[in-house]
Amino acid sequence: MKLALYLPNFRDEVTVKEIEDLTALAEDRDFDSVWTLDRVFVPESSDRGELQHPFGMMDGLPNGLPVVARGKWLQGYPLLPWLAAKTSKIRFGMSITNTPFRGPAVLATELATIDQLSGGRLNVGVGSGWMPEEFAASSVPQLFPRRHAHVRDTLEIMKGIWENDVYEHHSEFADFEPGGFGHKPVQTPLPIFFSGLKDPKRSAKRIAKYGLNGWIGIQDTPEDIKRWKGEMERELNELGRGFPEGFEMSTMIWTVITDEPLDQSDNGKVTNLLAGTAQQIEDRLKAYKEAGLTMPLIWPPFRDVPTSKTMDDLKRINDEILPKVNAS
Repeated sequence: MKLALYLPNFRDEVTVKEIEDLTALAEDRDFDSVWTLDRVFVPESSDRGELQHPFGMMDGLPNGLPVVARGKWLQGYPLLPWLAAKTSKIRFGMSITNTPFRGPAVLATELATIDQLSGGRLNVGVGSGWMPEEFAASSVPQLFPRRHAHVRDTLEIMKGIWENDVYEHHSEFADFEPGGFGHKPVQTPLPIFFSGLKDPKRSAKRIAKYGLNGWIGIQDTPEDIKRWKGEMERELNELGRGFPEGFEMSTMIWTVITDEPLDQSDNGKVTNLLAGTAQQIEDRLKAYKEAGLTMPLIWPPFRDVPTSKTMDDLKRINDEILPKVNAS
């Protein structure tokens, strides 16, 4: 098992210095990667718990975001070239890029350039988005009903641009004549992670068709990981395929070390999965490892926990807890 850090660029208030300090710690401690969050908009209706859908369209979560509309967060995408410049060895990406907010060809060329800037350390996370209010704020409300098709088309176009000197595409979302798009990514292929939160069959089809390199969930229990991995593997086998070599099973997990034990009994997506004492976190990570999780994305709390505390927790998880997990 290896560690990744989900940078807290989306919280009620965060500074560039905090992101810089957390990134430096992750690189110094040889974390596999750091990831940013893609969030354009928080409507005031979220503060009242009146979004059209619960967070992530996931059962058991409120119809509101964990960050207030007047929060001072940082958008995740512009942080990617900044991370390329600020680091030298750690990998990085955005979990996940909501493809309907961006033109597919523009996204493909920007990601190729960022991979060039980093010397080949970019991970690409893709998903469909889930919040109609954010689609409206991004000037693409018409794409919400077709968001999954947009992800498919974006994957087709990105692969086409990255793998061909000249490429053309004609579809519902993009229609352009043959031409070139500049530098290819350093990595061949550029690793792509898919965020599938509802349908293992859909995830398996994406993995099989596009040779994706990883899957990212949110607040999944070890039992969830085992179920998702098993169902995706069955679907892949029916398609005559298996998981690509080195495939990463990941999930974003709210994490904090406490002095006293916390109740970790099942409470759906708000279960204290990696919130608890060091021993509770060690035991849970061992269960995740046994279930097939290869890379937890450590997700600092949205509020009430200072960055200095998160940095201490990251050191303890990496230096004291993870070696015991990997030795088990």
